Amino acid sequence: MRALIQRVSHAAVSVDGVPISRIGKGLLILLGVKTGDTTAEADFLADKCAGLRIFEDAEEKMNLSLADVGGEVLVVSQFTLYGDARRGRRPSFTLAAPPAQSEPLYEYFVERLRAAGLRVATGQFGAMMAVSLVNDGPVTLMLEKDC
Repeated sequence: MRALIQRVSHAAVSVDGVPISRIGKGLLILLGVKTGDTTAEADFLADKCAGLRIFEDAEEKMNLSLADVGGEVLVVSQFTLYGDARRGRRPSFTLAAPPAQSEPLYEYFVERLRAAGLRVATGQFGAMMAVSLVNDGPVTLMLEKDC
């Protein structure tokens, strides 16, 4: 399971031109699920994301978490995080889990963040989405937990 995390001043998702989710200061998390992933990977990444100290304190050091700054989270499913473009020009997505496996793990990940007391918005699983954001910093991190 992979999570591409971007610290944002705000982010939003639209489907077919209709806004469906919006957050202010917080994290945009693009989440990819790999074939064979389980709730163990989701638990690890949700806990890591919830506690990640990447917001600046009064001394401008990355020392504060989402909860510390009252931040929000926008989670968007992103199977292309498992795109493999090492050969040829067209990426292969054979490592990405099929929707029947990835959607329940995506929903589980979202619920784990909510259980941590965070305000969480989501994209629409499986939809063609337009994601807009203002990356704050910019700060972007890739987290991964292999099964």
